[in-house]
Parts: sequence; C-alpha cells; structure tokens
Amino acid sequence: MVYLTRRERFNAAHKLWVESWSEEENLATFGKCANRNWHGHNYELFVTVKGIPNPVTGFVMDVKLLSRIINRTIIDKVDHSNLNLDVDFIPKNVQPTTEMLAMFFWQQLEPHIEDCVLHCIRLCETENIFAEYFGE
Repeated sequence: MVYLTRRERFNAAHKLWVESWSEEENLATFGKCANRNWHGHNYELFVTVKGIPNPVTGFVMDVKLLSRIINRTIIDKVDHSNLNLDVDFIPKNVQPTTEMLAMFFWQQLEPHIEDCVLHCIRLCETENIFAEYFGE
C-alpha cells in the first residue's frame, strides 16, 4: 500500500461563537476566534489517498487530477470566504472549527476519489494547530 498526499492552501475567515453564552464565556473558550469582526487563517489542506500504484503509470492517483478535485470541491468554495456564512456545505448551526472542517472536507472529497481510497484529511489552521480525519 502506498500513501500519496497533495497539499493545497486557502485563506478564510470564521468566528467561533455560542449565542447563548456571554461575550466573556465565548472569549474564554474561543479566544481570538471569537472576535466579533471575524478572524482569519491561512489554512493548509493535506489530502492523502492510498492504493497500489498502477503498473503502467506508477501512480496511486494522478496528482493533477487529485488537485483539480480538491480545488473544484473545496478550495474554490472556501478560499477568501467567510466559513460561517458563505460555504454551502458547512451547516450554519455548526462551529467551523478545524476539526469540523476536516470532516466536512472528507464528505466533499470522498465521492470523487476513484481507483484508490481516501485515507486522511489533514487541515492545518496554524503552524501549531491541525486536525486529522480518517473517515471514522
């Protein structure tokens, strides 16, 4: 089994906020991400597929095709967007955390992966924070 990873980048804003909480509770829980005027990140998205390399091409998957799928299904929708308001596949009643985004991205990508298997979505919010989702 060979694992192949493609990295894509995007910039987006979000706000983590629970309406029923006070401003103090929200700020204590979510910090800068509770900024009333939103808060932005330069995200890095790593998509890993796994499979047996094709004996003719040597590819687990054509990485150009993988990039096109990632861009069409995710990046084109989230780049320079407000994750709370602008993205059709992110429910409005869900906090757009790195953890939740990784799961939503999996749901968008998985139906488009053919001839191999989607293994992992790794979403980096900062150089110190990332979430990984394996479809479980």
